[in-house]
Amino acid sequence: MALVGKRVAQIDTKCNRDAFHRLLRYNPYDLCNVAPAHIQGCELHEGEWGAVGSILKWNWLVDGQPQHTKELIEFADENNKSITFRVLEGEIMQIYKRIAANVRADQNGENCLVTWTVEYEKINEDVPDPDSIIDFAYNLTKDIETHHLK
Repeated sequence: MALVGKRVAQIDTKCNRDAFHRLLRYNPYDLCNVAPAHIQGCELHEGEWGAVGSILKWNWLVDGQPQHTKELIEFADENNKSITFRVLEGEIMQIYKRIAANVRADQNGENCLVTWTVEYEKINEDVPDPDSIIDFAYNLTKDIETHHLK
């Protein structure tokens, strides 16, 4: 069993790709209103909203369990509507040496194809792959879609 891996999920949505990206990059604090079953809070810990190098503090639920993380905005590409968050601290770091998630929004006809890529390194072979994080990303994306369709 490999200690390093990658999980990818692609979700077709009826969201506007610009609005989707803007929400995740510049207004993630609104996610607690958009997806309250998944995000309980997001605060700016250091830097500026949406800026590479900024650190966000998140309170979220994965598999019904509260998680608290500090995440670095490691990469952002406005042209490709892509952003990468790397976890610096939190409960999840008890089982992963490294974990980062990239989300990219691509135009797909009239729809938007959202691709989540989670790259990780486990602390040992007994740690499960982060499938629950991919499930979380799918559910969060669908909540964002529902919000935008209102």
